[in-house]
Amino acid sequence: MTRESSLPEPVARALGGIVSAPGTDSPGLIAELVAALRPAAASDAGTARARILALAAHLEAVTEDAAALRAHLLHQFARHSQAETFSDLGIPPNTGFFSELRRRLAEKILPPLHDPASLRGLVAAAFPRTDDHEWVQAAGADAWLALARPLARGADSRDAAPVLDAVLAAVRTVSQRIAALGLEPDLAAISEDIRRHESPFVAQNVEIHRLLDALRQPEPSSADRSRDVQHIMVLLEQCRDVIARIRRNTGDTGISVALTYSLQRLTDNIARLEDLLALAAPASADTRLDAAVRLLGAFVEAHCTQNELRAHFGRHTELLAREITEHSGRTGEHYITASRAEYGAMFRAALGAGAVVPVLAFLKLWLHGIHAPPVIEGLLYSLNYIVGFVAIHLLHFTLATKQPAMTATRIAAALSAPEGAKPDPRELANLLVRVCRSQFIAVVGNVAFAFPLAMLASAAWFGMFGAPVADPAKAEKLLVDVHPGMSLALWYAAIAGVYLFLSGIVSGYYDNMAVYRRIPERVARLAWLRRLLGAARADRVGHYLEHNLGGLTGNIFFGFMLGITGAIGFNLGLPLDIRHVTFSAANVAIGWFTLGDGVALPLLLWASAGVLLIGMVNLFVSFGLALYLAMRARRVPLLYLARVVPPLLAALRDRPLDFIRPPRGGDRPPAH
Repeated sequence: MTRESSLPEPVARALGGIVSAPGTDSPGLIAELVAALRPAAASDAGTARARILALAAHLEAVTEDAAALRAHLLHQFARHSQAETFSDLGIPPNTGFFSELRRRLAEKILPPLHDPASLRGLVAAAFPRTDDHEWVQAAGADAWLALARPLARGADSRDAAPVLDAVLAAVRTVSQRIAALGLEPDLAAISEDIRRHESPFVAQNVEIHRLLDALRQPEPSSADRSRDVQHIMVLLEQCRDVIARIRRNTGDTGISVALTYSLQRLTDNIARLEDLLALAAPASADTRLDAAVRLLGAFVEAHCTQNELRAHFGRHTELLAREITEHSGRTGEHYITASRAEYGAMFRAALGAGAVVPVLAFLKLWLHGIHAPPVIEGLLYSLNYIVGFVAIHLLHFTLATKQPAMTATRIAAALSAPEGAKPDPRELANLLVRVCRSQFIAVVGNVAFAFPLAMLASAAWFGMFGAPVADPAKAEKLLVDVHPGMSLALWYAAIAGVYLFLSGIVSGYYDNMAVYRRIPERVARLAWLRRLLGAARADRVGHYLEHNLGGLTGNIFFGFMLGITGAIGFNLGLPLDIRHVTFSAANVAIGWFTLGDGVALPLLLWASAGVLLIGMVNLFVSFGLALYLAMRARRVPLLYLARVVPPLLAALRDRPLDFIRPPRGGDRPPAH
């Protein structure tokens, strides 16, 4: 064997082993060649690319080595069953999202064994590291194409016949799978294209069978084959259009985890069928090589990430996450003020919530005085919070900390400009100014009423019963509990921020489910409800749930978690509790009134500062998590936020008061 001087020594040695024994049955020689191409670090794309291109140049120059390597690869392919790998590897199984999740969890603990007689076993042996897909992809498709060209040149169709037979078998399998998925009841129920017209998912399968029959002929006509393939490609594009329309219409139809998973399976199977057709009946040699390189990358990535949980969640819940955040975003529109009238309405709604919170704070203190077991006490606290938050929702009041999870989605929507366009940073800055002042007035409204009302209620309690609502020790503890240095108040505030974020997710999920499962219509048709209330009132109940089911469930979730977290932390011995800015303000008022002149001034000042810091942490954590999720769901890069900084700073410099109250005559865009 003649070697080029530019060929790296490890690659030359591995290639030499193959050239000297091209017909060996051992698959280890391929693994040795891959190991020679593999860089020391998976992120070192330059080294991998250089080695692949060096091997490609060598094979172009030394055709005997190219022929030997090609013969060895074809021999290995012939010895390994291939059809199942071509049709299944990298395609989500039909077991469902949660079954696949359980499998991945189990196989993280006890890795699977792959059949060494299958092509997947060959892939597993050649690419054993979990990060192999990183350097394979980073090396670039053009480098792998350069390596594939000398291997494909001069190949005998008779030697490649076993591979072609496996590809055709995989084509049949994948096509039938697409047809079956396209007839799923959940898919047909929300797609008029499938219900009213001939389904392209079924039509492509009919055409695939015709193509396979034609390819089995001794001398199939290349012109007929090309027309058949083009027609199939048109049908597959129609399948993609149906999927795209379903995705666009999820705001009206809703979405579920199962449907999201089915849509992703359909998308992946269509892409796989296109690649397999390019192998079986290519329009040109380059088309076949392109498909082969794509399949190599897909196989390696699928094998290396077979047990990754993040990739599984990211791929199969993206549409559901987007729809949930979309529902939250539509709710978030109501939490952003543009005019002074809206600003005043927000303030009044916040005052209403501020009036409810002291009542809840008093009830919690009374429940604490019962001295129930920790879990029972936690459940009673949860019930107290739930009743209060649901009352706030029913009365159309505004709890300030509920806003960030909603408004963050609206900001993410503004960041996600149409394809080919860029979001206008000035518009985004203007939106952020509106969000800031809306949040500001909501917090002011909550705290401005909660604090004095709690003081007045404490005075009324003392006047009626002759004793404060809390004893001095408890009152001092109320102040210490919000002290940022003497307690874990800020950590507990962050936990509350997470719950605020999750309550927004719960709200969006149930708003989506109300649409997808048609819950309002089904509730309105309940026979017992119609008998009890009458048809008209039952319809109004259904209409109310259509617009409020998410809000109610989100508040129930938030109230339950606020109440039970302390009990969970106590029983587990973990630092788990919550601090909420409005409740903290009410508690400080109760503690201050109870202690009166006996309160230490530094403690009172630190407690007041703690309330401010708790509010900032509540808002920052819930807003940050919601914005991150919304941007991920919309595939908006986080770096887009940097574009907003200059116009936002300009707005802060030129019109700082706009951040706390609307200007006369409405908003104006930030200056350049």
